Amino acid sequence: MSVNRPDRSTVRPAAVLAAALAAGLALAGCGANGDRSTSSSDHRRPAPAAPDGGRTAAPAPSGAATPDGPEGERRAPSRAPDYLSTFALDVDTASYGYARRSLADGRLPDPATVRPEEFVNSFRPDYPRPADDGFSVTVDGARTGADGWSVVRVGLATRAADRASERPPAALTFVVDVSGSMGEPGRLDLVRHSLRLAADQLRDDDSVGLVAFSDGAETVLPMTRLGGARDRVREAVDSLEVRASTNLEAGLTTGYDVAAEGHRKGATNRVVLLSDALANTGETAADALLGRIDAQRREHGITLFGVGVGSEYGDELMERLADRGDGQTVYVSTRDQARKVFVDQLPAHVQLRARDAKAQVAFDRKTVERFRLVGYENRAVADEDFRDDRVDGGEIGAGHTVTALYAVKTRPGATGPVATATVRWLDPATRAPRERSGAIGSGALGARLWEGGHDSLQLSAISAYFAEELRGGALPGSPGLAALAGYADGIRARSGSSVVGELAEAVRQADRLAVRRPSPEGEFGSADPYA
Repeated sequence: MSVNRPDRSTVRPAAVLAAALAAGLALAGCGANGDRSTSSSDHRRPAPAAPDGGRTAAPAPSGAATPDGPEGERRAPSRAPDYLSTFALDVDTASYGYARRSLADGRLPDPATVRPEEFVNSFRPDYPRPADDGFSVTVDGARTGADGWSVVRVGLATRAADRASERPPAALTFVVDVSGSMGEPGRLDLVRHSLRLAADQLRDDDSVGLVAFSDGAETVLPMTRLGGARDRVREAVDSLEVRASTNLEAGLTTGYDVAAEGHRKGATNRVVLLSDALANTGETAADALLGRIDAQRREHGITLFGVGVGSEYGDELMERLADRGDGQTVYVSTRDQARKVFVDQLPAHVQLRARDAKAQVAFDRKTVERFRLVGYENRAVADEDFRDDRVDGGEIGAGHTVTALYAVKTRPGATGPVATATVRWLDPATRAPRERSGAIGSGALGARLWEGGHDSLQLSAISAYFAEELRGGALPGSPGLAALAGYADGIRARSGSSVVGELAEAVRQADRLAVRRPSPEGEFGSADPYA
């Protein structure tokens, strides 16, 4: 995915690649009083305008000066809140996978590596699926127990993958880090195991190339059709061994050269980077690497899929590389996770359902007092760019779900519409723009979040609240880590899902490590509560 967005350091709070590909949980979505909406309207229908006449400026930050300051002090004028929230879709999950690895190792993850949307999207609710190559839109919510505060969930889903024989062929170039840091016990073994799984699952008419890099890069296997060459591919994989330092620039440059030389028209052309992303030789500056990836994406349509490994992992660099390469990131630390990624998901995810997908949520100012999108800070898109198809969004594959969670405070006693969510994307084949919408009203917010009966919504909330705790913030109605673990245990018992059990254990590990840090002032830490 490539999005014109600010640098992360300017949009994450100051305290600031096992999952959408790895953790799949099918739980029914919930809307109270039946007031949940999906819409089949998709013919360039305009997104709902912000209530009361459209957009207004964002509010002044908490504590900002007002015009009437004491002693004649000059102060910035206050501004009315913006009731639109616009972001590029994202199915990355590496942040959650790496956080689990860190907690299992007995250490808290760096708050800068915690992205709540990747926690939430590590679980796949059973949203309705569309019949065509677009999205379904589901909107639901519940009250948190904090005065006037609710969670509102926007759920998007694409149709499942076609049968393997029906999808387009794939041309995948695997770029493998064999630097010294990959010598950590089991790390390169896990990569070799993952590549063998991939070679076994891909079709005979798929093509693979293999590049290895350390202080330099070499083409271990040029782009090769798998039919009749699987033994050759396995031999190439088995030849990988740890060498010297990490020249990520050399690896990516050679990898994209192999991908461009082996480019197949009508196929899914992708570079798959397997690395700990700890570059220390060659061009290590992110901007230079990002520029090279972006140029290849634009010229050849080659996307990047990042697979992170290792107890020490360059999360930020891997995420930025995948973003610029119109791709996704996952994090793999066990053979079970590798099987989910390379067996269950990768063959299907070479099939795109949507290009440049963005979402825009309009809140009704007569009903809603304030709101905040949980996460997605580095996926932000200017409201006016929602329908500008020159502005890149997310590339979404078959069978994906995307979830966005909002904290919403409604006005006392107000009833009526709360929010309307619209997703816009380009058809992968024709690049024609399409849209669909769904809405929620105040009548659908009667249920209490932490009471039983709506496991799917509760699971999304547990993931988001957990991530906010890890990065030193707070959401209204947070029951605390111990209670979150208990709620996850309940869902695990009812669903039989092992991935929910893993979430419960991660929350308990965080609680034992005394994760709660002093929070900055305000209900949401240092971030303004408006999206």
